[in-house]
Amino acid sequence: MNILIAASEAAPLAKTGGLADVCGALPKALAQLGHNVALIIPAYRSTKKFPSEPTGVELKISIAGREVRGTYRKCFIPEIGVPVYLVEHNGYFDRDGLYNSDNEDYADNCERFVFFSYAVLEAIRLLNLQVDVIHLNDWQTGLIAALQTIYYRDKPGYEKIAVLFTIHNIAYQGVFPASAMTLTGLHWKYFNWLQMECFDHLNLLKTGIVFSDGITTVSPNYAREITSSPGGCGLEDVLRARRDVLWGITNGIDVEEWNPETDKFLENHYTAATRSEGKTACKLDLQNRMDLPRRADVPVIGLVGRLTEQKGFDLAVELIYRKAAAGEDIQWVLLGSGDPILENRLRELASRYSQNVAVSIRYSNELAHQIIAGSDIFLMPSRFEPCGLTQLYSLRYGTIPVVHATGGLVDTVRDLNPETEAAKTATGILFCNADIQGITWGIDQALNIYRNRPNVWKQMQETAMNLDTSWKQSAGKYAELYKKIRRNRPET
Repeated sequence: MNILIAASEAAPLAKTGGLADVCGALPKALAQLGHNVALIIPAYRSTKKFPSEPTGVELKISIAGREVRGTYRKCFIPEIGVPVYLVEHNGYFDRDGLYNSDNEDYADNCERFVFFSYAVLEAIRLLNLQVDVIHLNDWQTGLIAALQTIYYRDKPGYEKIAVLFTIHNIAYQGVFPASAMTLTGLHWKYFNWLQMECFDHLNLLKTGIVFSDGITTVSPNYAREITSSPGGCGLEDVLRARRDVLWGITNGIDVEEWNPETDKFLENHYTAATRSEGKTACKLDLQNRMDLPRRADVPVIGLVGRLTEQKGFDLAVELIYRKAAAGEDIQWVLLGSGDPILENRLRELASRYSQNVAVSIRYSNELAHQIIAGSDIFLMPSRFEPCGLTQLYSLRYGTIPVVHATGGLVDTVRDLNPETEAAKTATGILFCNADIQGITWGIDQALNIYRNRPNVWKQMQETAMNLDTSWKQSAGKYAELYKKIRRNRPET
């Protein structure tokens, strides 16, 4: 099957979050199943660090009566494993950030991704791409579904193309003033409550949901959550109306990059069989790097992610303060950036309790690997989490996750209870309430097992490390879904 994946970011070319990890890994997994796959993203400033070549093909697009020109470049990144096309327009994409700068969204974001949407569809014609399915991702590509349905489906070469739209996080919807409808080039008749309008605004995520042949999100539980309030963030009625073509497919991870046996960022490596000695060595390495006392006996709790309330870091900060103030013998290692208030509170904690708390306010892939390998417990208190990747990384490294029972965390972490303990299938701890009582209960449960039930702890580690968290199964499910939506696609 010929598959074109369109996204606003893909690792390692351009990344702000988990969307990039998915769109950088899924193409390779699909190609390994024998499919012909290509990826297309904007040519951001960050992509210029990677070798690419011009295609010599120019595109011309009319936006609000103005002719806008761009070009395509092509590159091959071994980590992605398939041809990547870069939509080049320096005015739109050669900027410091992908979507914002200094925490302020770019004022022309709608226009930028309208241009990208047309460029994706024009690439099929101009670059002579063979495409059976276009796989769209998040609001930045939502307009493509409408354009394919309304403008392109009658054109030669586009008649049989089906469109799959994946929602990675429904909280980000691409909402713009009604006047932005003129940028899309579509007739105002489509600006209505059934199609592109939502609360008197243009909503590009809704556009993708309405016009696509199939819709997925990144875990089965999240697919259920977004069809009701508050999980649907205002789009629950739209999703219920399309429930017959809505599926949840859990993300995988790149098991070559995230492999404790070969991880290039670790000085010491280990397998499920050697995890006890290996993780102890990684713990001591981590403590040394973060200027914490080097102690094999102290439990180390790691956190990695965006410092936002959605990720529950306000709860984590309060928990750390309470535990540290009470003198509990725990070490905390945190990596991330985001809310300036949370950043400052974490710096204060690290300064006040320097023997127990270490903080790095930035993003570092290298340090993320080292924290996940060197920690005993990985805390993920997200208020909502479509799928989550870091808990999958922690499972792979035998670092027991303590997570809020929401979204994809429910699908990927098996809670320890009498049944799972007896069956030896537990891999972590789930807590039900995203509040200080819930997060405290979850961490206390994990610490109790770590300190007092070592055999259960070792069994959980072994079970976690032996799980198949690769993209192979997920890619197979996507491939089956591509076939299904092509069979069910309405005739032109």
